[in-house]
Amino acid sequence: MPLRDLTPELRTRLSAVERTVGWFVMLATIVLVAGFGFYIYKTGKSKGWFITKINYATSLNDASGINVGDHVKLMGFDVGEISRIEANEPDARWGVTVFFWVKEPYYGYIWLDSKVRVNQDFLGHSSLEILKGHTGAATAYRDGGTKQVMVLLRGRARAKYKELTNDLDAVTATNVLNGFIRSNKPAYYMSLTDGKFNRPIDYAVSNWCWITPQDSTPLADRLAAVAGVVEGALPNILNLTNQLSAVLTNAAAAVLRLDHTLADAHPIVTNLGVITGNLRDTNGSLGAWLIPPSLSAELTTTLSNASATLAAAHSTLDNTDTNLTSIATDLDHTLEHLSDLTSNLAWQVQINTNLVTEISSTIVHTDDLIQGLKRHWFLRSAFKTKATNKVDKAHSR
Repeated sequence: MPLRDLTPELRTRLSAVERTVGWFVMLATIVLVAGFGFYIYKTGKSKGWFITKINYATSLNDASGINVGDHVKLMGFDVGEISRIEANEPDARWGVTVFFWVKEPYYGYIWLDSKVRVNQDFLGHSSLEILKGHTGAATAYRDGGTKQVMVLLRGRARAKYKELTNDLDAVTATNVLNGFIRSNKPAYYMSLTDGKFNRPIDYAVSNWCWITPQDSTPLADRLAAVAGVVEGALPNILNLTNQLSAVLTNAAAAVLRLDHTLADAHPIVTNLGVITGNLRDTNGSLGAWLIPPSLSAELTTTLSNASATLAAAHSTLDNTDTNLTSIATDLDHTLEHLSDLTSNLAWQVQINTNLVTEISSTIVHTDDLIQGLKRHWFLRSAFKTKATNKVDKAHSR
């Protein structure tokens, strides 16, 4: 139906719907464009399109498992990406050169003593890892005055290092070189844009900073060495398994014999159970075994008699103790009387000084009397000795 054939009211409503549809299409287009722009921004950010990045390179003997686009790690972070892999000349020291870029601010951790290490997993995939520097000069830094990123001219620094090693040892030459670089940065650093270090790799200008690789044995070689060791040890392992099998067989036989022994010992265990049950009896089963009832009665009688005997002995000892006490008391009195007697005698002797003389005279006179009686004719026979005594004396001579 032509639009002019519609009523004014329908034409007004149709115009409103057209405007609404137009606004909806415009809003959808804006959202689509914004989403596409955000996707491009996130992709570019993940690819490093909007950040400062510096070209680096290292050399390897074998690039197996390393691919363009693989991430480069530093201290566990994804700091860059491999951009190019090139084979070197046949007479070159290293077989392959790997180029990669590092984004800001991680290039500040890469110094002259930093190295690149190849990590390889069991699936054969390899990745590059940059080892953080500890001494020396930084390969790149942002100048605080000009706000420009300055990159180390590694070739110039390398030439200076060779010159210093003619007269100095490696450690001293490295320290002197670090001092030269820090004191004369304009001679050893170039801005990022002037050196084109953020542009694609160009051999004409050598717009990259080379990092020394760390020599490491590939995982496959290490696994081959381990396999060789295992293969060499396999006969010993087989012998050991045979010995273990023999030991287990002997152990099984020993367990079987032990089972028979336990079966034989079951009655003993049962008897021990009965014995221990009797021992738990409160009536003293062990005592009943050791001392029969008849012997127990006799022992009771004997112990009763022994108790009476001990009581009698105790009473006797008490009486004896009492008698001994009385005797000791009487003896003490007797000794006291004897002491008094001797004291009186001593006192009498001290008073009568002639008493001893008189007693001595009495003894002398008595001796004279006896001698006179021996010579008296009437009493002489009373003092004669027997004849047997004379015979004995003669025989003794």
